[in-house]
Amino acid sequence: MSKSENTDHIWARAEIESPCVKTCVIHPESRLCVGCLRSIDEIGAWSGMSPDARSAVMAELPARKDQITKRRGGRAGRVK
Repeated sequence: MSKSENTDHIWARAEIESPCVKTCVIHPESRLCVGCLRSIDEIGAWSGMSPDARSAVMAELPARKDQITKRRGGRAGRVK
């Protein structure tokens, strides 16, 4: 085993990965992150959540996409 493989093995974890995509902006109306769709409370609690709790959040994320409304600025905001 090479040194990098050994290091990867040490840091490998058997847990659900975070859905974070490093686009951390909280939508003002829905109060969800526009990148990962988690609430600020879920983001803060993620590292301490059980695998079952993380799975429950992950299962809800696809349905949250409709809660994020896109801002329509400039010409697109004036034209109906």
